[in-house]
Amino acid sequence: MPALFEKSEKVTEVLNKYQKVGREQLIPILQEVQNEEGYLSKGAVVQIGRHLNLPTSKIYGVATFYNQFRFKPFGKYHIMICRGTACHVKGSQPVLEILEESLAIKAGDTTKDGVFSIEVVACIGACGLAPVVSVNGEFYGNVDQQKINKIIRRYRSEESV
Repeated sequence: MPALFEKSEKVTEVLNKYQKVGREQLIPILQEVQNEEGYLSKGAVVQIGRHLNLPTSKIYGVATFYNQFRFKPFGKYHIMICRGTACHVKGSQPVLEILEESLAIKAGDTTKDGVFSIEVVACIGACGLAPVVSVNGEFYGNVDQQKINKIIRRYRSEESV
C-alpha cells in the first residue's frame, strides 16, 4: 500500500533522538517537531504515530488540547493581535475585523499565498500601547482601523518588490 504522506527528514531526525520510548514522550516530540517544521503537518503526525505505535487520533487529541500546537504554517508575515483587557477596551476587536476582512482570512489562518497569517493572543505585554499588533516581532501600538490598513499596505508593498 502506498504511503499517504511523505516522510519528513526533519521529523525523522527528531524521532531518531527518541528510540525505545512510549507515549510519555509524545509532548516533547510534538514540541521538537513543531520547532523544526514550524507546525505539525498531517504527515508529521502520521510519522510520530507510527514511531510511537499510537493512532493519529490520540496524537491529535493531545495536540489539540494544548494551544501551543498548531497545524498550519505561519505566513511570511505573521500578525499577532492582542485581545487582552487593555487592548479590548481600546478597540482591538474592530482592528481584528478589518485585518480579517482585508486579508480574507480568519484569525488562526494563513492566506492561500502563504504571505500573511493572523493569530489572536491573550496578551502581548505592551498594555500601555493598546491596542497592539505585532508583525514578525515588530510591535505597532495604538493601532486603529486606519493604522492597520497602513501596516498591511506596507507589508504588501514589501512583497511586491
